[in-house]
Amino acid sequence: MLEQIEVVKPQDIEKRSFEILSEILGQRKFDPLHEPIIKRVIHTTADFEYADILNISPNAIESAIKALKSGSNIVTDTNMAASGINKKSIGRFGGKVLCFMADEDVAERSQNEGITRASVCMDKASVNSQNQIFAIGNAPTALIRLCEMIQEEKISPSLVVGVPVGFVNVVESKNLLKKTGIPYIITEGRKGGSTVAAAIMNAILYMITER
Repeated sequence: MLEQIEVVKPQDIEKRSFEILSEILGQRKFDPLHEPIIKRVIHTTADFEYADILNISPNAIESAIKALKSGSNIVTDTNMAASGINKKSIGRFGGKVLCFMADEDVAERSQNEGITRASVCMDKASVNSQNQIFAIGNAPTALIRLCEMIQEEKISPSLVVGVPVGFVNVVESKNLLKKTGIPYIITEGRKGGSTVAAAIMNAILYMITER
């Protein structure tokens, strides 16, 4: 006979999930501004290692909140990350979630110059001063290009979420970001992904809208 499983109402699933992960984290203490981000990433991934590998620079959250309240857009390197960020929350302040990966001009330049679409997207995003927040969850080439433009003083973002996942230039790109002086949130090592980037941005948006 199959064991009976407790049926949880849809509206209670997220609440119960956060209760469970808080129980597992036990007595661990986090910076009050960092805790919602850490817990939402763990909730999204079911991976408790993120409690140790999320690296949030000083004043990064404050900088992001100020930018979002001022109507900043969020630029992502994948449509998956873009689709996962709460549009209603950012829309309250006049901002949008943007991804240029599918744009024809991006594809054309990428092919002509032999560079990745992700890096071309960062160039395209840099011309609009309203694009103050970047959420990079997949392509280290996007993060590397952002760092180059920061060093060239072509752009000065309010926050860069640098959580590309993989094996080639992933760690190196995150280390570059740490040296720019720009507020950042990264995952140390190879872990990350579009869902992690979206979770981080949603956590910050919820921090604003739920206050």
